[in-house]
Amino acid sequence: MVWRSAGISWRGGVPALRWEGGRVSALAYGRDIAFRALGERRCPGARGNPCPLAAVVSGRSTGGRCPECARLDRAHSVAADTIADDPRPYRVYLAWFGPGMVKVGITGEERGDARLLEQGAVAYSWLGRGPLMAARRTEEVLRHALAVPDRIPYARKRAVRRALPPAAERADEVAELYGRAVAVPAWAETLHTLPCQVRDHVDVFRLEALADRHPSPELAVTECVDGGVLAGRLVAAAGPDLHLLGPDGLPLVLDTRLLSGWELAAAPAGHAVTVAVAATADTSPDRADGQEPLF
Repeated sequence: MVWRSAGISWRGGVPALRWEGGRVSALAYGRDIAFRALGERRCPGARGNPCPLAAVVSGRSTGGRCPECARLDRAHSVAADTIADDPRPYRVYLAWFGPGMVKVGITGEERGDARLLEQGAVAYSWLGRGPLMAARRTEEVLRHALAVPDRIPYARKRAVRRALPPAAERADEVAELYGRAVAVPAWAETLHTLPCQVRDHVDVFRLEALADRHPSPELAVTECVDGGVLAGRLVAAAGPDLHLLGPDGLPLVLDTRLLSGWELAAAPAGHAVTVAVAATADTSPDRADGQEPLF
């Protein structure tokens, strides 16, 4: 049986590793993760379709797709405005990732807050709901009116997770921006405004476990290679990132988008980390009690 990674899932509000073929492995905080990458990294395809070339892709790419599959994926995304007749309701949201780090986006109503979890949003509030194109127009209007970006790099999101302000301050910042958003006069007429209800993901992500740690800088996995091993204890997770405590006691962060397309096999718990790493933000996961390995 081949276990080829397809990234991370937040379905049901719980982090899990996805595999080609639809299998899912739930991730439990405090458990050991230990795996070895095998062979070559292959493009996973796009929109549920396998890559016709099974193309080899770079180990450093967070996209993990060949150029053709990447174009297909972009062409059928909500952001591409190519599915104007989509009858499903959509929601516009205000997502908060850290002090001064906010974006406005849209997601299908049927997905709930899965999109917010996938992006690593620490807190958020819905702004409105309605047809796709009305939601898209409102997103653009609010983005320019509030002077917020359409995306925030994950490196910036990671850098603030260790020292987040208290929950009340997070909620106040979201509520203040919500008030500014609903005051913008150019909302699409077909979009229904939703009340401000700030939801917080700190407990879901276990981000409190990243606070008040030892001062060692966090190391980020930058590339998997054939035979490369990653091992550590899962301390926290947010968006595509897994925050681990390595066998040597050093904190690690793995962007699971780097796993997509790799065949992964079990490795002994406590094995030395041999994938490529580099210094990143000053965050440090803590130690946890002994648990059985995930793989």
